[in-house]
Amino acid sequence: MSSLIALAPLLDSRRVWRGQAPTGSVPALHPTGHAELDAALPGGGWPEAALSELLVTLPGLGELRLLWPTLARLTAAGERVVLVGPPHLPYPPAWQAAGIDLCRLSLVRASGRDALWAAEQCLRSGSCGAVLCWPQRADDKSLRRLQVAAETGRTLAFAYRPLSEALNPSPAALRLTIENRPPQLRILKCRGGLAPDRPITLQAG
Repeated sequence: MSSLIALAPLLDSRRVWRGQAPTGSVPALHPTGHAELDAALPGGGWPEAALSELLVTLPGLGELRLLWPTLARLTAAGERVVLVGPPHLPYPPAWQAAGIDLCRLSLVRASGRDALWAAEQCLRSGSCGAVLCWPQRADDKSLRRLQVAAETGRTLAFAYRPLSEALNPSPAALRLTIENRPPQLRILKCRGGLAPDRPITLQAG
């Protein structure tokens, strides 16, 4: 047995969320530097002032190269890029060869809750072009704080997390997996559009 429910009273009482129709205008985005990925993302790049979550099988498989074009552009413009608690020290010659100004690169040694706190403060400060972090055992509340801090500081936030976290919900504006066998990306979630159902193959280089 079924019954009809009037939506108007529920909407008026805010018991049902009303989705917004597309307006045709998308917030300004930062191009990723990878044509096929830009074509798949709403607006053509990384969501501005937001958290992007990058899910990897294992750290150290070249996943940082995905961000090199963005970081090179930011540092060339005089923006500060901060790495908070990376699992491996960056190899300076490779970053320099990618066009990244090492004088604009800062490394914060921290782990656990200290790393989350440091990343949040860097994001919230508004003095960085991008903040990269590697949260350990981060829950939804911690990720939401990073998202809010990115919005507050108008900063690009990137969180590298294990691929297994793909099964859990996340407040990040963008979620994608970085796979190495074969080398490809999969967009799981993107704010402002639908995630494509096919993987994205990046050009080697």
